[in-house]
Amino acid sequence: MKQRSSSKYTEDWVPVQSIQNGMIVLMNQQKVTGIKKTPRNIFILDSASQDSVLINLKNFYNMIDFEFWLVVADRPVDISVYMSQLQLLYNNTNSPTVRKIISQDIQKGNTFINNNIVDTEYYILFKEKNLEIIQKRIRLLINGLATCGLNAMQTSNDDLRIILDNFLNGGMTTEFGTVTPL
Repeated sequence: MKQRSSSKYTEDWVPVQSIQNGMIVLMNQQKVTGIKKTPRNIFILDSASQDSVLINLKNFYNMIDFEFWLVVADRPVDISVYMSQLQLLYNNTNSPTVRKIISQDIQKGNTFINNNIVDTEYYILFKEKNLEIIQKRIRLLINGLATCGLNAMQTSNDDLRIILDNFLNGGMTTEFGTVTPL
């Protein structure tokens, strides 16, 4: 029978040992990893191309012979560098027409910042102990999605932290340790 932890700290009951090399290492040495699929709007394609992608996706999912999870996670969008570049461009431009266009872009950027805009990311994750099997599965997933006309890459440590943060905090952004001026 499993013993329940009476700790009030999440770290004490979540079986995560570490996140390294694009994998969540669990206490039992199993690893959770997978791929992140680059989003693609197939609905802007012609009807035949849409059907082709959907049929290939159906075939792709039917060929996966191991347990996997489809995960959708929201990642906050950071456009602060872009906003700084726009402000510098605005300050260095003398043309009233160009300044107006840059000003409109700055206003749009502020709308994104003030409304907590997020990127939606798509993952296929699985759990396995054997590193050789992990690598084979990752190649299978990346190549299978490529046959559907979709791009994918192995999850990064940052991707996995975002997924865990979304899962453990219900999608709420946490900023522990942030000092704010009074």
